[in-house]
Amino acid sequence: GYCPFQNQNNLNMHMQVHRSRTVSCPVCGEMRFKSGANAVQHVESGYCSGCRGGGNARNQIYEFAKKQGRMRQYLTDVPMLTNGGYDYDRGVPEYPYCCPVCSISFRNLSQLMQHQDQKHNNHRMLTNF
Repeated sequence: GYCPFQNQNNLNMHMQVHRSRTVSCPVCGEMRFKSGANAVQHVESGYCSGCRGGGNARNQIYEFAKKQGRMRQYLTDVPMLTNGGYDYDRGVPEYPYCCPVCSISFRNLSQLMQHQDQKHNNHRMLTNF
């Protein structure tokens, strides 16, 4: 049959419009998002009522990600082990997130999550902690 989409990626992108809005923001709790990436984009934008300001949000998301054991595989700059635990005080790298499959680096966690969803069918990245 006829398919109006040029490739699988275009079809996958289109199929996102059919997802229900069942994902809530991990910060403010609003349940209006179609994916974890959309919820994280909401926080990263700086407009989330629980985490105002883009720079603040970027830092808070990175701090959260660093402390999640299963997120370590997605970080480009894994915190170093020290006598007191992990060294978390080095700031946010320019491209702190990385796909462990393709080695592509991302500036924002939402970009990595979109990539994982669209290229590797991993749309539950943040629910696996």
